[in-house]
Amino acid sequence: MNRPYVICHMTTSLDGKVTGRFLNTPVCEKAADYYYRLHRDFKADGFACGRITMEGSFTGGWYPDLNEYIPAFSPMDFLVDDLGGFYAVAFDPRGVLGWKSNTITDEDPGYDGARIIEVLTHRVDRRYLHYLQTLEIPYIFAGDTEIDVEEALFKLKAYFGIQKLLLEGGSILNGAFQRERVIDELSLVVAPMAAEAEDKPLFMDGQLEAYSLEDVQYQSGSLWLNYKKR
Repeated sequence: MNRPYVICHMTTSLDGKVTGRFLNTPVCEKAADYYYRLHRDFKADGFACGRITMEGSFTGGWYPDLNEYIPAFSPMDFLVDDLGGFYAVAFDPRGVLGWKSNTITDEDPGYDGARIIEVLTHRVDRRYLHYLQTLEIPYIFAGDTEIDVEEALFKLKAYFGIQKLLLEGGSILNGAFQRERVIDELSLVVAPMAAEAEDKPLFMDGQLEAYSLEDVQYQSGSLWLNYKKR
């Protein structure tokens, strides 16, 4: 296979939502703990999130002043010499995430120290490329105006040696992967709560696709459902 093995690993509500206030309730705390333990147990080579999820979890909405940077001469993939380790793959089509270093700093040992990779489209401001270069954050291009999921996955394996990738949302990115039929496995921690009407589903704009239930486990009021693609 010329791409990583992809596991979509998410916490969901009883009605299949992956965003919303239910995630921040006391009832969902044990489900979140279970989710993070499974994240570590998978021993993947990296995790991938969309721009909104990365911003909410790691960058907090900060953005650099691009007037301090010069446009990169050519929009080409940028790699660094010291490749290896566990990766945080940010699908950031226009280049709007504000990183302050080239690694994730997080208290959870499943994320702390993860090395950032930016996945961009050619819509990106070339000054943003210079900004990433100064931080030694590698980036790859995949698509002109929208992310080309297959190209991105091919490069992630070819350049960085990523064999197993955890897809951890949000709904838009999950849907893009699902429409390309590149999700090999589902790992869903189902919290015992219903979400609200405006909350987002597991797959935004998803399509019909069959999976086989491989395992079910119960812990602290939450279910873990593990599916594999038929």
